[in-house]
Amino acid sequence: MTDEEMYEAIEQRDANYDGLFFYGVTSTGIFCRPSCSSKVPKRENIVFFKTADEAMQAGFRPCKRCRSDLLTYHPMEEIAKAVKDHLDALYAQQSSWNDKVRGMGISERRVTDIFKEAYGLTPKAYMDRLRLREAKRLLATTDSKIIDIAASVGFGSLATFNRFFKEQTGGTPTKYRSEMRHQGPAAL
Repeated sequence: MTDEEMYEAIEQRDANYDGLFFYGVTSTGIFCRPSCSSKVPKRENIVFFKTADEAMQAGFRPCKRCRSDLLTYHPMEEIAKAVKDHLDALYAQQSSWNDKVRGMGISERRVTDIFKEAYGLTPKAYMDRLRLREAKRLLATTDSKIIDIAASVGFGSLATFNRFFKEQTGGTPTKYRSEMRHQGPAAL
């Protein structure tokens, strides 16, 4: 690849070239990815590098905008993944979800938008899905009391659990349990 082709990729901010080369700006001492959204520097102020390490060894520091030191830097995806992992582990504890959001330094509304963009549903809808799946599993495979199952999946009252379950499935937990017992283990 020629220097002219690399400079053209920088002018076009072409992400297809990210990781193939990096460019340093001699007037600032910073190095970037080709897709960096910073102002395109003058051609005479650019030097090219094959790797980020090569740029750092030459005395350039990573760009804070494109995070050229991290080959795959997708902060919104990382936030969504962190929230999803947390929800997977603690879906039954709504207060823990709120604590996690506060600890991230991002508003709950912004986290909801990021999560929905990444996974196609809100964190609450995702938690509801997890709660319903676990409730169905417990109803079908255990003899636990329905009130105990409701508590174990994060509901404070049996009435709330029954209402939630009926909205999600069209039937009551008791009816679901009975149907699963008649269908046997193969129905799961």
